[in-house]
Amino acid sequence: MTAPAATESPAGFTHKQILTILSGLMLGMLLAALDQTIVSTAIRTIADDLHGYSMQAWATTAYLITATLATPLYGKLSDMYGRKPFFMIGIAIFVFGSLLCTLAQTMYQLAIFRAVQGLGAGGLMSLALAILGDIVSPRERARYQGYFLAVFGTSSVIGPVAGGVLAGAGSILGVSGWRWVFLVNVPLGLIALFVVSRVLKLPRKPHSTDRVDWWGVLVLAIGLVPLLIVAEQGHQWGWGSPGAVICYVVGVLGIIGFVMVERGLKDAALIPLRIFSNSTFSLGVIISFVTGAAMFGGIALLPQYLQVVRGASPTMAGLQMLPMVLGMMTGSIISGQLISRTGRYKRFPLIGVITLTIGMLLLHFLDADSPLWVVMAFMAISGFGLGNLMQPLTLALQNALPAKDMGVSTAAATFFRQIGGTFGVAIFLSVLFARMTPNISGELQSASADPQFRAAVVAGAQSTNPADVALAKGLLAQDTSAAGEVLKDSSIIQQLSPELARPFQVGFANSMSTVFLVAVAASLIGLILVLFWKELPLRMLGGIQAADGEAAAKSLVDAEMELVERTGLPLAGGESVQPLVDEPPGEPDGSVAERKGTTSSATNGLTKKVNEVDRENA
Repeated sequence: MTAPAATESPAGFTHKQILTILSGLMLGMLLAALDQTIVSTAIRTIADDLHGYSMQAWATTAYLITATLATPLYGKLSDMYGRKPFFMIGIAIFVFGSLLCTLAQTMYQLAIFRAVQGLGAGGLMSLALAILGDIVSPRERARYQGYFLAVFGTSSVIGPVAGGVLAGAGSILGVSGWRWVFLVNVPLGLIALFVVSRVLKLPRKPHSTDRVDWWGVLVLAIGLVPLLIVAEQGHQWGWGSPGAVICYVVGVLGIIGFVMVERGLKDAALIPLRIFSNSTFSLGVIISFVTGAAMFGGIALLPQYLQVVRGASPTMAGLQMLPMVLGMMTGSIISGQLISRTGRYKRFPLIGVITLTIGMLLLHFLDADSPLWVVMAFMAISGFGLGNLMQPLTLALQNALPAKDMGVSTAAATFFRQIGGTFGVAIFLSVLFARMTPNISGELQSASADPQFRAAVVAGAQSTNPADVALAKGLLAQDTSAAGEVLKDSSIIQQLSPELARPFQVGFANSMSTVFLVAVAASLIGLILVLFWKELPLRMLGGIQAADGEAAAKSLVDAEMELVERTGLPLAGGESVQPLVDEPPGEPDGSVAERKGTTSSATNGLTKKVNEVDRENA
């Protein structure tokens, strides 16, 4: 009896081979996932050391812009020339950018070097998922994608802890502690390159004769860069400021230009417009955008609540996010196993978006006095919803298009989810900052009528704590401008005594409550869209085998057409060969496999008939 580890999947790879390949893919993904969480914890220390606190957002924005723009390019190029070389190129560029970041002397340099990092990171996520799609059938893929989610779960816990430790260290081996935030990527990246080069064995793709859509890349950059910049910086500039309006105009013109370029290039386009004629795919992309906004927009602000309202350190806030990570992994594992057994996936995005909506609604009711266990329970519910959303959405989009478009479909799913998340974070931060100042000012005015608070203010004016003294003197002079100071530096709340910090914590919690209510509205839109989404049964073939079948079937149809053109007659008996490439993705996979198995003999028969006709004509 064959051991389970040696059992061959319908896609042609054994379970052991798949796990071996996954080890390389997960190392590549770990680089990008871990870097994001480590940097987010350490960025304030980095900005202070480089004397550019007000510029710290640009280091994140630069990375985000290049990673987003590179994602569809990696997808298209990998469809044309193969996945492995571009996955390795992505790792190499990421490692090189990390090394440059280690050498940065100013925030301007760091922003440029982070942009180089982003050029590499853009391919790590989408290509890892595309390679998994190549070697594993959609029906099996759901249970393997749980490993990828485990990478993100691990990085979300380890990253903040590691970032806090490294940023807090004055020097390690003669190198500033925060520089190790980037330097640690170098050995990890070299290990990933070695493992990928050894274990990732994929069939070679024929050299593509299509040209690379560099014009599409350029025009997409013109369209997206201004929109991403205003999404990240708009809350500081003002959404109606001249700079923001210029970004809107240039961005819209760029997007229109991109659509025109892609329409002209057809299949050679960076993102072929024909893929959006598939209703399952196009609606799935919109769902990814909307739910990405709700997911990343709402959840990215949870650490803010934990740090500002509950006083947790960045490291402790990362650990307190563990229930959400466990919820995500639980939802992903359960949905993956059930999708693999049943071949049905629509119920899981539906469960996921409903659960996410409930979780966000519960988070809306949190206040400054909510017990920590209640906060963690609500996070776990939201995480369970995410686990049922993320991998089934990617799986459905990969399954909706032909296997030859695996790179494009996976990159598009990642691309639009990232765009949705970016705009979600921008919108929610805008709501947070718009509500924070009036809410905190209102709480300070209400507290001024409380004798205990007034006594705390008087005591604060005589305190040795500089933060207490500054706030107390301002309040005694009836100056509530301290509410606006929180927008510049939220750490002021942790520096105050508990009595004086109370109005700030309540005001911030009330502002967060409004943000989560906006997230509920976004997830409800996603729920409505999922209800109208058409489910297609999952294929049983991996991407490589399915693409081979599509190519063979196309050759079969070409031979049939040649015979018909030469003879002017249909095939004997009136039979007609149905092309696999035109087959709906939802057709039962037994017929696909059967037709694929008979392609060779059918082609030989057609070739024989063509040769007979040629001899007769001669």
